[in-house]
Amino acid sequence: MRERLPTPEEIREEDDPKALAKFFHPTSGWSWYATAFDPEREIFLGLVDGQFLEYGTFSLAELEKASGALGLGVERDRFFDPLPISKLREKLERGEHV
Repeated sequence: MRERLPTPEEIREEDDPKALAKFFHPTSGWSWYATAFDPEREIFLGLVDGQFLEYGTFSLAELEKASGALGLGVERDRFFDPLPISKLREKLERGEHV
């Protein structure tokens, strides 16, 4: 997965980068959609769907440490189809499952 994601510098000029990977917590309802990954800092850039939608950064370490009900951790959605952030945001704002 790390090799598939561009770096933040590579997508800096893109108006509507694609979310290429989805991570989710099965018991919390939170999801993280990655558009880029900085391998040196181990930081993702992307959309976070939690209490509200926010485009920004989140760390690999935070995803790996997250634990919720039943001791379950964050998982990667292997069936996620990449979407431009604008389309993803529209779907999430309408309450659609992505």
